[in-house]
Amino acid sequence: MAATILIIDDESRLRQLLARILELEGYTVLEAETARAGLKVLERDEVQLVISDVKLPDKNGIELSAQIKELYPATEIIVLTAYGTIADGVTAIKNGAFDYITKGDDNDRIIPLVSRAVEKANLQFRIKQLEEQVRRRHGFESIIGNSKAIQQAIELARKVAVTDTTVLLTGETGTGKEVFAQAIHQASPRRGEPFVAINCGALGKDILESELFGHRAGAFTGASRDQKGLFAEANKGTIFLDEIGEMPLDLQAKLLRVLETHEFLRVGDTKPTRTDVRVIAATNRSLEQEANLGHFRLDLFYRLSVFQIELPPLRSRPNDIVDLALQFARQYATKIGRRDVVLTDTFVQKLQHHAWKGNIRELKNVIERAVILSDSPQNSPLELTVSLLPYELQHATSAIENTDVAAMDLATVERQHIQRVLRHTNGNKTETARLLGIGLTTLYRKLQEIGLGE
Repeated sequence: MAATILIIDDESRLRQLLARILELEGYTVLEAETARAGLKVLERDEVQLVISDVKLPDKNGIELSAQIKELYPATEIIVLTAYGTIADGVTAIKNGAFDYITKGDDNDRIIPLVSRAVEKANLQFRIKQLEEQVRRRHGFESIIGNSKAIQQAIELARKVAVTDTTVLLTGETGTGKEVFAQAIHQASPRRGEPFVAINCGALGKDILESELFGHRAGAFTGASRDQKGLFAEANKGTIFLDEIGEMPLDLQAKLLRVLETHEFLRVGDTKPTRTDVRVIAATNRSLEQEANLGHFRLDLFYRLSVFQIELPPLRSRPNDIVDLALQFARQYATKIGRRDVVLTDTFVQKLQHHAWKGNIRELKNVIERAVILSDSPQNSPLELTVSLLPYELQHATSAIENTDVAAMDLATVERQHIQRVLRHTNGNKTETARLLGIGLTTLYRKLQEIGLGE
């Protein structure tokens, strides 16, 4: 890409001559007489390379180089030095400058040097753009929802992200726990390092142990070579352990050792391996209840739940359903070459009245199906109507409305009424208990009984 170069020098003749040379090479050249003017240009324009004199009227060029690199790390700097001030150029390089040129003596070096500096700067700018894309795709900006419940979860996650604290994400299946884990990683000092995710319930014990901790060649039948394991792969970064409640008890002991000592043993190894990794775990179960039943180590639960964040179910934030549905619809419409999307009122009503047991994941699948089935004309917006929904959503009724109450037992009526009030309060349990006229402890007990508890 065509690069922009800023020349900062109070000698107008030299500045204009250098600008002319660089313009003939196809570069866009900006000029400034002082450090202050140069910094204003950098605030306004994206500059790949700065060529600055050491001696400026208002600032030393060495100090300016350090300041520019701090403010604009991707921008490269070449320092212009006079005879006898080469030491200044060397100092500038130590402070982050790309190189230096001696005025009047290095004309043959200018173009090749500028070319190399611009090439490096373009690479840095490209990396910066890619990092920004990753941040938008996996950062907190990617989490959709304005309800109080989801905003509270985001606020907690932002606060813990900048630390190295272990995080436990709880909530029903499909509520976006891995999305939150990635956002925490992207907002942490470890964002430039690996983010590694594994579902602890998807693998058998032996395979899971090998995947997590690695193995030595010959440790078991089929182990023909050494394998590092995910804790080694995620070194300096973050490992996300999804469905941690499914992890076998003996592997829980190894995980506890990693959390406490930052060391683990590969399968078949006798020498511990050190790792510097942040752990984020997730579960759709109550690990405390599992521990009381003997299915999960209580000491590991306490170690994992140093900072716990509960992700609300989709049904408790119905106002977010429209925003999520529209976002998913636009994503899938773009894939098939369509730009504008319209959700009909009845389509939205059906979405908001559905229980969404599969939460965001279920909603995403329903919207993808609707986009695929839509036969709206190419020259009009892609319209999503009730007829594009699965049969059970088309004919479902909300909570208790239009339901034959006589056909339901008391427990079913109570469950649906509690769900309806929870939706009304956006998941606020204190407010829900008040509206129901029961104590908060009683509400939590009832939520556990009907399968909606933590």
